[in-house]
Parts: sequence; C-alpha cells; structure tokens
Amino acid sequence: MFYPYSLWLKQRYGEKVYKLPVSLPVSCPNRRNGQGGCSFCSELGTGFEAMDHPASVTEQLQHAREIVSRRYKARKYIAYFQNYTNTFMPMDVFRSYLTEAAMFPDIVEISVSTRPDCIRQDYLEWMAQLQEKSGIQMNIELGLQTANYHTLDHIHRGHSLAEYIDAMLAIRQFPFTTCTHLIANLPGDTLRDAIESARIVSVLHTDIVKIHSLYIAKGTAMAEDYEQHRLEICSREEYFERLRVMLENLSPDIAVERLFSRIPEKDALFCNWQSSWWRLKDEFEDYMKQHESFQGKYFNYTNGSALKGVFE
Repeated sequence: MFYPYSLWLKQRYGEKVYKLPVSLPVSCPNRRNGQGGCSFCSELGTGFEAMDHPASVTEQLQHAREIVSRRYKARKYIAYFQNYTNTFMPMDVFRSYLTEAAMFPDIVEISVSTRPDCIRQDYLEWMAQLQEKSGIQMNIELGLQTANYHTLDHIHRGHSLAEYIDAMLAIRQFPFTTCTHLIANLPGDTLRDAIESARIVSVLHTDIVKIHSLYIAKGTAMAEDYEQHRLEICSREEYFERLRVMLENLSPDIAVERLFSRIPEKDALFCNWQSSWWRLKDEFEDYMKQHESFQGKYFNYTNGSALKGVFE
C-alpha cells in the first residue's frame, strides 16, 4: 500500500531504530525578518517531544534514551535535531552540537531539521566530513510544505519552491539522506497541488516524506484566522483523497514517515478532526484498499513519459 519509514530504517540498519529529539537554543530566519514566522508555527516551533533547550545535547539524548530504551528495548538511535532551523547558527556552533551528538553511544544517524533557504555548501561539506570520520549517517529534513508557491506566500513561509529545488540539488552532491515535510491540506491548495507536491519531491529524489495534516496551534496567526472564521479546513474525507493522490503519484522508493500530525491537545485549537492519528491511519488504510490504491500507482511521468510506447 505504501512504503513505511519503519521498514526503510530496518532495511538500512538491520533492526528498529528510534529517534531521540534534541532542542537547540536556535530560532528561524523567518522569525527575524519581521514577518513573525510561518502563519501555522507557534512560539514552541514543532519540538513538542523535546526537553527544554537549556539542557546540553548529551543530557537531552541521555534523557530521551532512558525513556525509549525502557519502553522499546531499543539499541540503535537517531539524534534528531528537530525544532526550528538547525542550520541557522554560526558554523562553529553547528559543528560543536553535531560533534557532541556523534560521540553519544549507539547513534547510527544524525537528522538535522532545517529550511530550504538555510542550506549552504560549507555546512554540507563539514557534515560530509563528520559522516566519513564517524561512520554516522547524516540526514537532512527540509520543510517544503507545498509545491504551490502562491500558498507559500500566503502562509508567510519566507521561501519559494525555487529554494527547495536549489537545496535538494546541493544536498544531492553528498552521501546524505533527505526527508521532505509536506502539509496536504493547506488553505488555498487543491487536489492538483497535492499531486504536484508529490511529483516534485519524487523527481528530486527525496528519500523520505513526512506528510502532515494541518493543525491549528494556539497563539499563531492561523489560530486567529481560525477563531475569526476566516480559515476553512477541509473535511476528513477530502484529506483522505489528497493523501491518496499524493501517494499514488509518489515514487515507490520514497519511505513514508507520517500521514497525520501529532500535537499535544493542550497546544492546539484543531488537530485531526478531533480524532487520534492512529485511528485515522487505520481508516485511511481501509480507504486505500477500497480504492485499490497504492504508492506509485501513477509514478509514470519521468524519463520522457510522452515517448513511452511511441518511439521505442
């Protein structure tokens, strides 16, 4: 039906691997340009699972490891620099944080969450050096959200589609893996935008996608629009349809990490149509079966698709 991220990890590392979230004292360029950040992003960013950032990288990893190992008997881990824009800092500071993570026991991967407009050659070159020296895989997570640049403008994303393309082309010069974040039901997007977003990330060869359903975090510009009835969120049924066409147009080689958002109830005005993400996942899988749908069903648009069956 679709290629789960858990299987992708097991194929790479031989067993289950678990993320240990790390929150750094870092911000985002979109918060410093006078725009106030993306309209959906709260002051907390997205690091709901991480400790407060005054703790050191080692302390945060140790805290998370104790919980995860006790609950899942885990043996291999990903140091996940999750919150805000983790390349939006001086190079020497960036190097010190990642070096500290690389020294933590049983880390097999370091994942750095950032923005397409915060990818630069010297940072990538240093990450490649660390990967080669430590043997730890480097992963870069990029928040695209949608291929519709009109919508990106509307949500004050602070970058366009071009920056994502530029970042992916730069990253592909190095032996890193990549994850791309998409929101399938942003206001202003259509079913066609869902299709094009899946196609863009496929032809640029992202390794993983993390698809989110739009949630409304308290204290955001989007929350104000929602409370004033200026923002309409699509129905659950329409979201299922957008997810379906996304997956059908997504390369079957891309792992799917997430299909629905997760946010503490206390921090949100709206999330997942007041249902749990795991229940929605079960319902969506039934929906896919009913439509005889699967990931990559329409992945037929690459390598001169108009020539297929004509000049062969």
